[in-house]
Amino acid sequence: MAELVLDINIRGWVFLPIVLITFLVGVIRHYVSLLITSQKKVELTQVQDSQVLIRSRMLRENGRYISKQGFYMRRHYFNNEENGYFKTQKRAAPAQTAMPDPSMMTEMLKGNVTNVLPMVVIGGWINWMFSGFVTTKVPFPLTLRFKPMLQRGIELVSLDAAWVSSASWYFLNVFGLRSIYALVLGENNAADQSRLMQDQMSGAAMSMPMDPKVAFKAEWEALEISSHKWALADLDNEVLNVLLNKSIK
Repeated sequence: MAELVLDINIRGWVFLPIVLITFLVGVIRHYVSLLITSQKKVELTQVQDSQVLIRSRMLRENGRYISKQGFYMRRHYFNNEENGYFKTQKRAAPAQTAMPDPSMMTEMLKGNVTNVLPMVVIGGWINWMFSGFVTTKVPFPLTLRFKPMLQRGIELVSLDAAWVSSASWYFLNVFGLRSIYALVLGENNAADQSRLMQDQMSGAAMSMPMDPKVAFKAEWEALEISSHKWALADLDNEVLNVLLNKSIK
C-alpha cells in the first residue's frame, strides 16, 4: 500500500483549530468554575487537628535528624499521659447521617455542568464538523489495539494504527494540555480534566468527616513506639574520612 500523504491545508484548517478550540474551552471552563464554585468553610479545630497530625508524622519520619533531647521533648508534648496533646484534646465524633451532604451533591452537579457537558458538546461538534479527517501521525509504530483509541470516526482496516483522526485528536488535547494550562492558569486550575476526574472520584471519600478521636489514638500509638536514632552521629568521622581520601589522592 502506498504511503499516505496529508494535505498541507489540514494543518491550518483541522489540526491547529482543534488545539485552539480545546485550549479556549478549557480557559473558559476555568473562569466559569471560579464564578460558580462556592468557597468551602473549614473550622479552625479541623485545621488545627490536621496540622498537629502532620507535625507528629513528620516527627516520626524525620526525628533522626534532630537531637535525642529534642525528639523526646516533642514526643512528650504529644504523648504525655497527663497533659499530652493527644490525651487532653477531646473531640466529639462526627455525626453519621444516612443522607449525603447536599452541598457536596451541588458541587458535583456544578462539576458535571462545567466539565462533562462542554466536553461532550464540543466533542460531538468536532466529530461532526471534522468528520473523516486524519490530522496527524505519531512518530513511532503502534499495534492494531490502538486503532479504536486513535482513529475514532474512521473505519479503515488498512490504515496504519499510527494515524490519528480528528475526534481522537480532540480527546488527546483534552487530557494532554495540562502542562499548558498549568503554565497559563497556574497549578490549581479548573481546566485540567484529569485532575477534575480524580477529584470527583475521591469526592465520596472526602465527604466523610475524619474522626479526630480515632486519628489521635492511631497517631499516639505510632509515635509511642517510635525511638530515636540520630542519623548524624558519625558525621564527623565520615567527613574526616572523605578529607583524608582526597588528601591522599
